[in-house]
Amino acid sequence: MRQKAIPEVLMPFLDGKLLLIDKPLQWTSFDIVNKIRYLIRVKKVGHAGTLDPLATGLLIVCTGKFTKQINEYQGLPKEYTGTLVLGATTASYDLETAPENFKNITHLTELEIVNATVPFIGEILQMPPQHSAIKKEGMRLYESARKGIEVKVDPRKVNIISFEITKIHLPNIDFKVVCSTGTYIRSLVKDFGEALGVGAYMSALRRTKIGDFKIEDAIHWEDLKKEIDDLLASQVEIDAGTNA
Repeated sequence: MRQKAIPEVLMPFLDGKLLLIDKPLQWTSFDIVNKIRYLIRVKKVGHAGTLDPLATGLLIVCTGKFTKQINEYQGLPKEYTGTLVLGATTASYDLETAPENFKNITHLTELEIVNATVPFIGEILQMPPQHSAIKKEGMRLYESARKGIEVKVDPRKVNIISFEITKIHLPNIDFKVVCSTGTYIRSLVKDFGEALGVGAYMSALRRTKIGDFKIEDAIHWEDLKKEIDDLLASQVEIDAGTNA
């Protein structure tokens, strides 16, 4: 049964659509879902894999009947590009919190930095960040962390398919990672810095692929909104012609 008050031009979203969105900086994945839900007037909207507010890039959003397929897309491997900073750490493993524990990195060679990726390739145990959306006892970890409460969480098994250093411009290092679902790139960066003995935090992250879906095929929010607004404008013209 179709929902009421949905213009005919928006019915395809109720029947089911898969949208590839280029999530902007500072927006949560839930921000995108809520904005799309309001825009297309369809209640059933969901995403297939959270991106942190400080990350950008590919977000799969399903509408209507396609929300039944979300679990299939969530299980696909992900590709990320990003930048990490050596010689300091942050409580959140990224720039949500201030850098601290500064250490000298002048002794590090490019070969040491590249070789430090090797132990992380394959199946590894990874500790989720305290500043994450994981729920424990009804509260998300980041909510507890912001109150200064540290919550005990268990390590998780993840698969790092590839971990490539693409550019070294100390203290910054650009990288590309292909990994299984459930991997925290912030945790990978933090552990990488510990392996080098100098600490590290993530300063930028962009998701570029989910399975065979690529960021190049994604749409920006402003363009999607314009497409929907144009559809609604065409519906008004159709209705005006019908009633003339």
